[in-house]
Amino acid sequence: MLRSFALATLLLATTAHADTADGEALKVMSWDQIVAEAKGGTVNWFMWGGSDVINQYVSDHVGGILARDYGITLNRVGVADAAEVVNLVLSEKAAGVTDAGSVDLIWINGENFRSMRQGDLAFCGYTDLLPNNALVDWKNPAIANDFGVPVDGCEVPWNTAQFAFAHDGATLPAPPTSIPALIDWIKANPGRFTYPAPPDFTGSVFVRHVFYYAAGGAENLLGPFDQAKYDAAAAKTWAILNEIEPFLWREGRTYPNTIVQLNELFANNEVALTFNYEPAQFGLAVTAGTYPETTRSFGLTDGTIGNTNYTLIPFNSPNKAAALVVQNLLLSAEEQLEKAKPEVWGAAPAIDITRTPAEIQAGFAAIKAHPSVVPASELAQAALPELQADWITAIEDGWRANVGN
Repeated sequence: MLRSFALATLLLATTAHADTADGEALKVMSWDQIVAEAKGGTVNWFMWGGSDVINQYVSDHVGGILARDYGITLNRVGVADAAEVVNLVLSEKAAGVTDAGSVDLIWINGENFRSMRQGDLAFCGYTDLLPNNALVDWKNPAIANDFGVPVDGCEVPWNTAQFAFAHDGATLPAPPTSIPALIDWIKANPGRFTYPAPPDFTGSVFVRHVFYYAAGGAENLLGPFDQAKYDAAAAKTWAILNEIEPFLWREGRTYPNTIVQLNELFANNEVALTFNYEPAQFGLAVTAGTYPETTRSFGLTDGTIGNTNYTLIPFNSPNKAAALVVQNLLLSAEEQLEKAKPEVWGAAPAIDITRTPAEIQAGFAAIKAHPSVVPASELAQAALPELQADWITAIEDGWRANVGN
């Protein structure tokens, strides 16, 4: 269950242990010195809290290693959207809180990363300090750029992900596998589909798939925001989404607010399809008994969107050394393998596996995907790029004005 955001931030702001070294001082330290500086610290990690499996992995597994090996306390703070945390850091900066912020680490990407960069809210220029940074292929543009915004040493990759749909093979053996087929299927099966209202992260990416289709393909939208291209694709997108609205769950009179709510509708068989940016979630839900064992997932023949997500240290974190230790641990070959295991999480790695020791590579090769989870290699055959952040903001604002109203 998500914690009370306001209460958590108040408590954390008053109880966080602070490193004695500031960010610039850390940049001239050796890694051993940073680890020593971090000992006894507390890292307040604000992250999406909608998955019990991820929450348990972070709090128990990662937190346990940090406490045992580094003397660091990990305090996970669950939020509904990283935008809440961006606004918190922004408000602290406006109030002159420059070295005693309540946030030490954020799980982040996309528009929220862009906002942190634009507001000078991120601690930057430190990633080479992390020993495990050697495992990252920074020459890969999908890693070096976050939704088109250069990372420039301001965040550390954690996972890669690609969007996929899920259905119950027992009740829907032949699901629609393209956007035009899905549109036709929705009209022919009223009440059996819906999507979370943007700016919910997953609902927003579904809308972008329709936007890509309306634009004639993602290749027509790449690059900086183009108002003329946006207007042409947006008009078609809103027409499509308004056309299918009466055929949605509850006749489109309301939308789920979060992906968690959509997953509940699927689990209760109120809708026939769900989707997620991390297909591993489907297998975890089956294992937990939430979804039927006949659940299967799939990509679209016209492609699905993939991206990378990261962790970021705010400029005013009072526990930067401890946060660096957390980031280095998350980036390690061992932890990238651990969270890739289907029974743990099933998250795709953000490191270059070929740079890891032979035993780690063997561990990745030995992973057997859950039968409900579409193989990442299959999804990758039709991977679509993310748009630059300005496009996403415009699409979300356009949806609210033209569909969600």
